[in-house]
Parts: sequence; structure tokens; C-alpha cells
Amino acid sequence: MGGAGDAAKLAERSAATAFADGPRLLADIGATHARLALQTAPGSFTAVRVLKCEDFEGIVPLLRYYLGDHSTQFHPNLRLHHAALAVANPISGDFVRMTNRDWEFSTDAVRRELGLTTLLIVNDFTALAMAIPGFTRDDLMQVGQGAPAPNAVVGVLGPGTGLGVSGVIPTEDGFVTLGSEGGHVNFAPADEREFAILQHAWQEWQHVSNERLISGPGMEIIYRALAARNSVDAPSRKAAEIIDGALESGDPLCLETLECFCGMLGGAAANLAVTLGAFGGIFIGGGIVPRMGEWFASSPFRTRFEAKGRFSRYLAEIPTYVITTPNPALHGVASILAEHLRGRSGANSLMDRITQLRHGLSPAEQRVASLVLEQPRLVLNEPIAEIARLADVSQPTVIRFCRSLGFQGLADFKLKFASSLTGAIPVRHSQVRTSDSTHDLSAKVIDNTVSAILRFRDQLDVRALDRAIELVSRARRVEFFAMGNSRAVALDGQHKFFRFRIPTSLYGDSHLFKLAAELLQPGDVVIAVSNSGSIAELLTAVDIARNAGADVIAISNSQSPLARKATVCLAVDHAEDSTSFLSMISRILQLLLIDILAVGMSVDGQHGDAEGAQARRLLISHLDS
Repeated sequence: MGGAGDAAKLAERSAATAFADGPRLLADIGATHARLALQTAPGSFTAVRVLKCEDFEGIVPLLRYYLGDHSTQFHPNLRLHHAALAVANPISGDFVRMTNRDWEFSTDAVRRELGLTTLLIVNDFTALAMAIPGFTRDDLMQVGQGAPAPNAVVGVLGPGTGLGVSGVIPTEDGFVTLGSEGGHVNFAPADEREFAILQHAWQEWQHVSNERLISGPGMEIIYRALAARNSVDAPSRKAAEIIDGALESGDPLCLETLECFCGMLGGAAANLAVTLGAFGGIFIGGGIVPRMGEWFASSPFRTRFEAKGRFSRYLAEIPTYVITTPNPALHGVASILAEHLRGRSGANSLMDRITQLRHGLSPAEQRVASLVLEQPRLVLNEPIAEIARLADVSQPTVIRFCRSLGFQGLADFKLKFASSLTGAIPVRHSQVRTSDSTHDLSAKVIDNTVSAILRFRDQLDVRALDRAIELVSRARRVEFFAMGNSRAVALDGQHKFFRFRIPTSLYGDSHLFKLAAELLQPGDVVIAVSNSGSIAELLTAVDIARNAGADVIAISNSQSPLARKATVCLAVDHAEDSTSFLSMISRILQLLLIDILAVGMSVDGQHGDAEGAQARRLLISHLDS
């Protein structure tokens, strides 16, 4: 009876803390396995599944299979709005090409395919690092001595299909994770046996990184190299079979392989510890070491970790842990998504944070904080040299101030600060009255437009912009399809892109849309501009263009039929009934998107010849000469 009562209370508490906008999709996608879950409330995960990546042709089939065949039994009427995926790959921009699996995808395309409002893609070890601050003793197995120093840097690494490396840096009100590819540093042998293994690896690769050897595939290389060195005719074994052979069967070659592997891992962990000054500890994740269980505690790992000559005492004070809790990266990616959504909602504005944290900063950093609080707009617009002069500090102090707040540098701080300022300023739409003076009506029109632009800036989908800039930069030709008020925007775009020496044309007659679309080929790009995104002739032409292999960029409402048909949508969601009123603010926002595309193309050095790129830059006033 008591158990039923406890279960009811737990269900009641879960319902009370459940996310108002529904469950969130989380995934940790490695080269071999994908771990997926739905987060229904903080710390509450359901429908946890582990799937083999080799069973799927790409990331969308994987996610669709999970959502269709697994999660709906827990949530029959599932409607997802937000998702975050940790991927075993460096993440830079919209396009992701996985290193250890033949998958590639556009983040924005996946988001739209799944009908999501938010989709974050992060490095898997960045996600794992973000999970570490929430771990308890039950989630870890300590190996060796040492105790973590409070508020100290933490190092993270873990062998799986590859070798992930990251770090966690504490700040005044949170943590910053390092996006690292440290697994690709050169492997350095510590003795003659490891040098023989390196020589064996050199037969296959000129560059042998830590990841080549301290990983699942690397364990198999060590096994083969030791078999050759010991003149043993050994059967072929996978990493899991080597571990089982050592720990279950006591096979001498498998046991030597494991000992050698753990020693190499200890050396890599020590290098990471001294590089980061990781007095908060080194945490071992990944899929391999936890399989070794208690044996790992007595392996050569810790001895090798401390074998650092003059720095042996330094390393002896740093604790090392194995992460034993299941699916730890899901907790980290959940934290990253929660922080992203919290920041977007305007909660805990950056101005408030600076006010709260100012007294914990150094005296010089406090002067920067005072300048930011007193003259925020000035700080946003001035370069680092002028900010340092006005605050009477050095330029490195300005950078330290930004990093103390958890940002990578001044540019990152300014980006988030601009959004925070917008959230902190009351934004209203003021109706113009017939009794208003010319001064008052002018101020209201300008203020309404500025307010809309600020809201628009905070809602910009940067990944969609990246994709659109890429498409236009490499386009064979660009054609604008637009009618009515939108034709003025298309005309502006045609003029700008033609000046970039891109063959560009404009069609403003609905009867010509279909004829023009039938002449398109792969490599051509259509930019369709429409407030409603529902003009039948335009939608038909877009279908024809897509079927011909052309790409379509929609500048329209994100929920419109045009947005759903396009390759990429640059959303303008300002509420303005263009069927009844003259298009004003929405036209300004559409023109801003044309300007952003033009500036983005001018700084894109990946497409076209260098001379043409320089000519484009000379046409843009925004660029720093």
C-alpha cells in the first residue's frame, strides 16, 4: 500500500515539474552505437534505447525509427519541439560529416525534417564534460589516490571507437566546456615495446595519433603488433573479445594487450592533466574502460599516470575516476539544451548576472563590469582596445572578464550580451494616433521598426543562414520569384547579386514562374520571397524547380507552405497582414535578410576565385577594411 502511495506521489511530482512544451529528444550518437531518450522533466528520462548505427543509412532514419517504433509507446501523442544530439565529431557550422561513420547531414535540414523548433548538435565529449558537475560518488569509480580541489579545472577523456578529449572550466555561476579534438595529438611511446607498436602502426599510417592506438580499433592494432613482436600465431579478435580473453580466459596475449593499452591511456591522461592543470580530476568515459570493471583499478593506468619525472608529485595529487553511470552524455546534452532554452527565454539576463557576480571579480575586472553596466550599448559597439582604455585596464583583462562569465572571448560575450539586452528592454508596438504630431508619429514608426528588428535578431536561425549563404555562393545562377510588395525586396537582391557577378534574374509575374522553373538545372538557386508563402503559382513553380534539381531559398513565414517546400527557409515571422495593409516592417526584415546574405557571401572564401572574392568585399560597407 505504501509503495503504491509513493509511486503516486512520485508521478504527481513528475507531472508538476514536467516541461510545459512537452518531452525533449536527447541522443548520444557515436560511431558504433546511438543512445537515445526522451527527457520529460529535469533529471527524468524515459524510452531510453541503444541502437546500432550500422543498421541505419543516416541520422534521420535512425531518429525516425526511434521516434516511430520506440518512444511512442511511452508517449502515444508525442509532439516534439526541442532536441539536442551529441555526436562523435567536431562541430563547426551547419554541415556535419562524421569522422568514424559514413554519415553527413545539415543540422537545419534535420530540424525541419523532424518538425523541431530547436535542434542543437554538440560534440559528444563536450556533452560528457557538461555532465560531470552533476555526478555523485555512485556514478564514479576512483582509481588511485588524490582528492579534487574545489572550483578547479577538470579533464575528460575516453576511448571508444575514437578517443574523445575535453575539459570543464568552472566560472562564477556555472561551467565552460572545451570543444577539443585532443585525441588527434601525436602518440608518444614510453618504452621499447610501445615503440614497436608505433612502428607497426606506421606501416599503415604516416601520422599515428593517440586515437589510432588508445581506442577500440587501436586495441586491436596493439594486439596484432604484440602478436608479431612475440612471434605468436594469434587468432583475429575484436576489442570486446580481447577484453573477454584477458579477464575471463586469462589469455596471455590479451592480458598483455590490455596492460599496454591501459598504460598508454595513463600517459595520455597525465598529459591532459598537466596541460589543463586539472586539479579537479581526470574522468575516464567512453565505452571501453567501464567494461574492464574493477580490474582497471589495478591495471598499469595509475602507475603510468604518475610516472612524470619531476612532475610525479604534481600528478599524485590529482584524482582519476572512471565514469560508471549508464548513458552519462545524455545528462550533459540535457544540460546544454536546458541552458540554451533558458537563455532564449530571457531568464536571468546577462545584465543581472554581471551585477550579481561583480563583487567576486578581480578589481580590474570589476572596472570592466562597471563600464558594461553603465554604458552597455557603447561596450557592444566599441573594439577591445577602446573598451580597455575606457575601463582603464589592459586588453587581456577584458578577455579575462568575458571568460570569468563563461564566454570564450569578447566576440562571444558581445553576441550573448546583445541578446540579453534585447530581452531586458521592454519592447512594445505603439499604435499611431490621428492626433499624433509629426514628431510623435515618426518616433513611433521608427521605434516599432527597431523593436521588430531586435526581436528578429534574437530569433535568427544562424544555421539556415549558413546554408543559404553556401547555396548562393556556389550557385550557377540565381532567380528571384516574387510578387506585389515582395517584388521590391527581390529587385534589391537581384541588383546586389548581379554586382557580385552572379547571373541573376527576377520574375514578378505569376504566369512566368512555371516557365522559368522548367528551365532550371542542378546548381541553380531560386530565392522565393513571399509574406504569406501560399501563392498557388509560386508553390507550383517551387515544386518544378526542386524536381529539376535546383535549390530553393524561401524568405517567408516559417509555418507557410512555401517554407515546407524549400531547401532552406529564412523565416520572417513578423505579424503583418499584407493582404489588408501596406507591407512595411516585414519588408524591412526581408531586406535585412538580403543584406545578410550579401555580406555573408562577401566574406565566404570557400567558393569562387580569390580575385572575385576580393571584388565582392570591396562592395560591402560593413566590412572592416
